[in-house]
Amino acid sequence: MRPEAGLRRELGTFDAVMTGLAAMVGAGVFAAFAPAADAAGSGLLLALGIAAVVAYCNAASSARLAARYPASGGTYVYGRERLGPFWGHLAGWGFVVGKTASCAAMALVVGAYAAPGHERVVAVAAVLVLTVVNCLGVRKTAWATRAIVAVVLLVLVAVCVATWSGGSPRAPWAADAAATEVTFGGVLQAAGLLFFAFAGYARIATLGEEVRDPQRTIPRAIPLALGIVLVVYAAVGAAALAALGPGALAEAGAPLADTVRAADAQWLVPVVRVGAALAALGSLLTLLVGVSRTTLAMARDRHLPGALAVVHARTATPYRAELAVGAVAALAAATVDLRGAIGFSSFGVLVYYAIAGASAWTLSPAEGRPPRLVPALGIVGCAALACTLPATSAVAGAAVLAAGALAYGVRARWARRGGTG
Repeated sequence: MRPEAGLRRELGTFDAVMTGLAAMVGAGVFAAFAPAADAAGSGLLLALGIAAVVAYCNAASSARLAARYPASGGTYVYGRERLGPFWGHLAGWGFVVGKTASCAAMALVVGAYAAPGHERVVAVAAVLVLTVVNCLGVRKTAWATRAIVAVVLLVLVAVCVATWSGGSPRAPWAADAAATEVTFGGVLQAAGLLFFAFAGYARIATLGEEVRDPQRTIPRAIPLALGIVLVVYAAVGAAALAALGPGALAEAGAPLADTVRAADAQWLVPVVRVGAALAALGSLLTLLVGVSRTTLAMARDRHLPGALAVVHARTATPYRAELAVGAVAALAAATVDLRGAIGFSSFGVLVYYAIAGASAWTLSPAEGRPPRLVPALGIVGCAALACTLPATSAVAGAAVLAAGALAYGVRARWARRGGTG
């Protein structure tokens, strides 16, 4: 259990794709379409396409960087190696803090669907149980991920089949009397909301030290997972629009449950509720994995306490980082508001992906640099989507990043004066 002990490369392409799918086909597909339709109206599918383009650009950059630097930590490592220690620290700080808030949000979604009225108790229990699962080894996590993804995909297929076979659905792009007006700003705002449903592909890159043949596996797994999710989201979004129309979808409290009701398939409502709870569990499971690996990488470099860098000799997991992340996420799930947690995490995540794009820009052709347009679009896309965030989210996110920058400065000054860091 020495701090320098390494993780085991146990995950193949299929496992990496399943990890990405679990992170992306999470609770967002059961909830994100309503606020996105409220912003974009019948332009929802256009917004989905824009979000997918921005996600693809960032995914392509991350895939090339992950192949070049197959270590735990994702953009923390890429920023450190390509842009300098400060940018790596900032990316890692934004990811750890922002995604820990996302862990709390996903846990609260589990509670909301599984036990209305007892959301926080169930949320805390979910975090603690999944933390134990992750501490038992990455193979246990991979098997749990496979099972969750299989069930959730079956539920989504059932929703689509029930919608298109349950009557005479309208064209997905058709307007109705209650539909919101389609504007460029509204479509862009909807793209910002939907982007975070794609953002889970980064979980594949953060597992770089546990993937077999990462130079080939990660560049294959990331676009494959992203492509599958785009097809799933497009099918589900089209079904929801066809069954409800943009106006009703915008007002839906549980969009997919309302979709199957409109398709005269009420028997599917409890199935959708179970699917939503499982989807949130899958997203939470992979979030805890990703955050703990970035915590491990930062602890190795003493940007976080070095005690968190210990890897268990038998399970080959960063169990101290796992336990620390789980404890903080459980505390957040017991105290924070769901919407506040999601908004708080958004700003840091966009900064994280922008740093990934900037890191990819510095690659040479010999290092596998993607066409310059790819990271450029990724950076610009992150900035544009960040501008759609509510002011409170942007201010909170900026404050968190400023605190991280201050911590870096204090640590650097201490090191210059002869401290141990």
